[in-house]
Amino acid sequence: MGLLDGKVALITGGARGMGAAHVRLFLEEGARVVFGDVLDEEGKALAEETGATYLRHDVTSPEEWERAVGTAVEVHGRLDVLVNNAGILKFRRIQDMSLDDFDRVISVNLKGTWLGVKSVIEPMKAAGRGSIVNISSIEGYVGAEGLSAYSASKFGIRGITKSAARELARFKIRVNSVHPGAINTAMALDPDIVAEVDADAFVKSMVIKRFAKPVEVSHVVAFLASDRASYCTGTEVTVDGGLLTGAGY
Repeated sequence: MGLLDGKVALITGGARGMGAAHVRLFLEEGARVVFGDVLDEEGKALAEETGATYLRHDVTSPEEWERAVGTAVEVHGRLDVLVNNAGILKFRRIQDMSLDDFDRVISVNLKGTWLGVKSVIEPMKAAGRGSIVNISSIEGYVGAEGLSAYSASKFGIRGITKSAARELARFKIRVNSVHPGAINTAMALDPDIVAEVDADAFVKSMVIKRFAKPVEVSHVVAFLASDRASYCTGTEVTVDGGLLTGAGY
């Protein structure tokens, strides 16, 4: 019996990286999955591989949120879980960062998360309960040089999560956040970051001295999405190998 048997899940940013790991694990755990992204080639390939439903989904667009949620309900008859996973990262120090770059990161990461929460309230109320899992970051706890916009967006996701948890508990909708650390994805290995970060010093600052596989985050997301986390809301879970406990970070 799967952890998510009978659940219908919508996952954003699902075409690659952590999002693709979420899609695969949710399917393994018995969920029916609709996922969106703006990476059509990768998204269609993953859909063909897994049998999940893919659609193009720009999370900054209210209209595309309406279409994504509507697709999940139309195809599967209900919506039980939202994983707000879509996000972008732009490494620029404040002095060198353009306002357009700052606005773009905030729009995708923070506005996109808020729109997601807003968009699923009615279908989850209709289903009688729901679980929303917002993907933040350890940069939602600590500032990182060159990541002012990203850190601001991930701090903001914590606030949205806390407020939504209070607002939506009356409808039996739980809202929690997950805070990954060093995960082996294309975004984390962005060339601009790799060029600026002392990789050896970074690994030495870790308690568990390695990058995580994306699925190691997915297992935590699946737990929070499941009924086994029925008494968890407003919860913040770090998946960082103890990085935030390291004195060197």
